[in-house]
Amino acid sequence: MSFYDRVIESFARTKAGAWFFVHVATHVDRHVMRWTGGRVSVGLGTRFQGYVVLLVTRGAKSGRERTIPLLATPDGDRLVLIASYGGNPRHPAWYGNVKKTPRCRALFGGRWRDYDAYEAEGEERARLWETALQNYRGYADYQARVDRRIPVIVLDPRAS
Repeated sequence: MSFYDRVIESFARTKAGAWFFVHVATHVDRHVMRWTGGRVSVGLGTRFQGYVVLLVTRGAKSGRERTIPLLATPDGDRLVLIASYGGNPRHPAWYGNVKKTPRCRALFGGRWRDYDAYEAEGEERARLWETALQNYRGYADYQARVDRRIPVIVLDPRAS
């Protein structure tokens, strides 16, 4: 891991860094990722460039389309998303969206694809949580800050 990547990851694991990535970088990345076909994310170091997904959901209350960039962990053809919200005590809005309307789409690896989302439980959740921690250790820091159990969401590719 490069020096730059270590600095970015260390910052992201702090409360201030988590706030910055949740409230500032995501707004910029929505546009940058669309413009670059998902190849560039301004908010994360080069180590994570291939792991950022642009998730498009239907708003649970509004019914409107919502787009958010998130760090993803590949698991075969599936993508694993951690609903950490940077260690915020509340669940992120996108979590409520996929719980109410599991059909979603995502830009990952330069390609748009349709998915069905579900929350992993039991042994599957434990395995996927550990896999995600290997991708980004900051999830453990976020979990230590909150009383809620951080959800693990799986995006399962929908058959064409």
